[in-house]
Amino acid sequence: MMTDMTSKELQELVSQLSLRLDSVEAELAELKKRSDQEIPEDVLMAISAAVSAYLGNRGKIKAVKFSRHRTWAAQGRQAVQTRSQQL
Repeated sequence: MMTDMTSKELQELVSQLSLRLDSVEAELAELKKRSDQEIPEDVLMAISAAVSAYLGNRGKIKAVKFSRHRTWAAQGRQAVQTRSQQL
């Protein structure tokens, strides 16, 4: 059974939730800003040079995108799924 909360406790709870919501909205805005960024020319050149060195020829880069996953497990899953799509 839920205990009755006083008005002050409810105001405090709303205040805490508002702070949490503000931090989540700020993080979401930062993530959206990152995902909308274009990849700089020097980064594309470095990727192109690495691909060419690995393949031993001048390869063309058709697409490059930022990865949105942060955890190593998600990156591993993404790598496996991407590789299986290319086969």
